[in-house]
Amino acid sequence: MENLMEDLRLKYEVVIGLEVHAQLKTKSKIFCADGTEFGLEQNEQTSPVSLGLPGVLPVLNKEVLNMAILTGLALNCSIAPYTKFDRKQYFYADLPKGYQISQFDKPIATNGFIEIKGKKIRINRVHMEEDAGKLVHAGADGIAGSAYSLVDLNRAGVPLLEIVSEADMRSAEEARAYMEELRNIVRYLGVCDGNLEEGSLRCDANISIRPVGQKEFGTKAEIKNMNSFKALQRAIEFEVDRQIDVVESGGHVVQETRLWNEAEGVTKSMRSKEEAHDYRYFPEPDVMPVTVTKEMIEEVAKKMPELPQQKRKRYEEQLGLSEYDATVIVEQMDTARFFDKVVEKGVNVKIAVNYLMGDVTAYLKETKLALDETKLTPDNLAELVSMIDKGTISNNIGKKVLETLLKEGGSAQAVVEAKGLSVISDEDSIKAVAKKIVEANPDQVAAYKGGRDKLFGFFVGQVMKETKGRANPQVVNKLLHDLLDN
Repeated sequence: MENLMEDLRLKYEVVIGLEVHAQLKTKSKIFCADGTEFGLEQNEQTSPVSLGLPGVLPVLNKEVLNMAILTGLALNCSIAPYTKFDRKQYFYADLPKGYQISQFDKPIATNGFIEIKGKKIRINRVHMEEDAGKLVHAGADGIAGSAYSLVDLNRAGVPLLEIVSEADMRSAEEARAYMEELRNIVRYLGVCDGNLEEGSLRCDANISIRPVGQKEFGTKAEIKNMNSFKALQRAIEFEVDRQIDVVESGGHVVQETRLWNEAEGVTKSMRSKEEAHDYRYFPEPDVMPVTVTKEMIEEVAKKMPELPQQKRKRYEEQLGLSEYDATVIVEQMDTARFFDKVVEKGVNVKIAVNYLMGDVTAYLKETKLALDETKLTPDNLAELVSMIDKGTISNNIGKKVLETLLKEGGSAQAVVEAKGLSVISDEDSIKAVAKKIVEANPDQVAAYKGGRDKLFGFFVGQVMKETKGRANPQVVNKLLHDLLDN
């Protein structure tokens, strides 16, 4: 059956566009001074403005505008010299005013792109808008579901950027890569924390299929309720197969909104969209249009950090990292910034990368800590890397020192001295240990001399064990060859 579906997939081209909502990291909401902190008691962060009470007037948060311009620049967009807000009329129980203040025909940024593995995914628009509240469905009502719903308006009025791509993606993997890169960008910009689980970065996927070679788009379905990259990829893969099955069975794909059910691994119909909704947009009379000057854009552009793609390129071209190493480090923004500070000390880059990607990452996973919650600093890691590079300590000893630095901090040199961990390079001392090991293992000596070359590693291991890993490996190898090969 799976082989049949694989054959059918070859007949169709997948067409995907994503609409991403990024919650901005401002201290107050888009049109009032209410806070935006996540996880507070229900309805604590509300005011007459966010509740939509009669007679109130919204005032645009300037920081929202600045973040929107910065994001537009980072996404290679054109920034509109004139932008305005509009009322999007529709009823939701968690939308207090009965309309949403958004942007329609004059968004803040248009015509951008994100580059994914050499391919440009076009961005149609970036616009500012306010978020709605949240409904909590509770109580059992038999097969009908919830008996009642409660509303939490803490999120109402929280500033959002909606980033709308063109339908340029052709696989679930490509859509996931786009979403991951977009999250990296907004996190590096500092405009959004990118937390999918908390809903500060949300994605709707528009998916359709068409026979290979056909230019016209097929009928699309919109998929909601995806709160992880894995869920996004799985939902798209399921929906593509579902649409193929519908067409191959002689049916027609219906334009609709569907929800992703993570537990069952399926999409389910939510509501029909056979007729496009008429939201009855009209210019928002209570919020003045904004003229964006060249000087405003230049001032915002000064805050532009090194973006993920630029950082990966620098790591590969200037530091000699592999594409894989560069990608892994850049994906973890805190690790990348930590790594940059280590590299500034002029240490061996490869050793630093290996420790950060290996032992440090393993420790963080095991302890469930963030890097800045440990005692490790760029200074003491750079000192440790330098000691390993110079041969003052071995790599194995370095791992022991690193564990102490992670837990207790301090100087790598001080840890080595306090625990007597420096490398033994004195040939006479090492030769005495090596001779003792060789004399204690005559059978292995005979086997080695009889052609079992791999036994040489056994002797090296025994010497290192006897010296508690402190013997200089180069000296150990030289002396053992002198003893065994003559």
